Amino acid sequence: MNTTGKTWKRIVLPLTLALVGALGLGGWLAIHAYAQGPRGGYGGYSMMGPGMMGSWGREGYGINPATGVTGSGPYGGCPMHGGWNWRYPDDTGTPISMDQATEAVQRYLTAYGNPDLVLTEVMQFSNHFYAEVEEESTGSHAFELLVNRYTGAVYPEPGPNMMWNLKYGHMGGMMGSQWGWPSGPMPVTPEQARSYARQWLDVNLPGTTVADEADAFYGYYTLHVLTDGKVTGMLSVNGYSGQVWYHTWHGDFVGMREYD
Repeated sequence: MNTTGKTWKRIVLPLTLALVGALGLGGWLAIHAYAQGPRGGYGGYSMMGPGMMGSWGREGYGINPATGVTGSGPYGGCPMHGGWNWRYPDDTGTPISMDQATEAVQRYLTAYGNPDLVLTEVMQFSNHFYAEVEEESTGSHAFELLVNRYTGAVYPEPGPNMMWNLKYGHMGGMMGSQWGWPSGPMPVTPEQARSYARQWLDVNLPGTTVADEADAFYGYYTLHVLTDGKVTGMLSVNGYSGQVWYHTWHGDFVGMREYD
């Protein structure tokens, strides 16, 4: 009798049911897709690797940002976002302004209830607004947000913000280090993150590069992608593995505002 297999089932089944109950079907499908790992469809941990959550890779998989085609290939994607272009049925009418998007994020942070969190940057893209939030006391970047460009609704950004953020993200906060999630200082330095990003762009988006600044979050870096010195996109680099995840969901860059 395979007692190990039965013991494993007794552990995994209750956990699975608990996860489905906590996150709903959509959250579970996201975890399932993400857990396929860097070789199974989306960049991330592999359930089948050494240890429960082992095996990082340096390629993300999802949509080719140049063609919009889904499938295998070294393009970062987000399994938590089914539509890939962040559009909603209510995306009609007059788009909100940068000021209105900023006010929406400020209201979100007030409701969040942590006075240490401050807004540092808002970027406008053709699909939505993007915002970075920082911890005022530490100077560390906390998390990333998206703002619906018509309704002003604020959402946590998908991708690395949810899956790699060890303090504020869904996966890191839910699983914790007891599941094999990395902990401690990130071994990948900002300079190395830029190097990994450039290598990825050279192969996948020739003619682009990254900005000098790599914003450090809890578990990863986010960098601006540049074409002829101008912002045209964003990507993130995992601070423990060097894996690159391109943000395919923004659309065209419109403008940016930074806050002290």
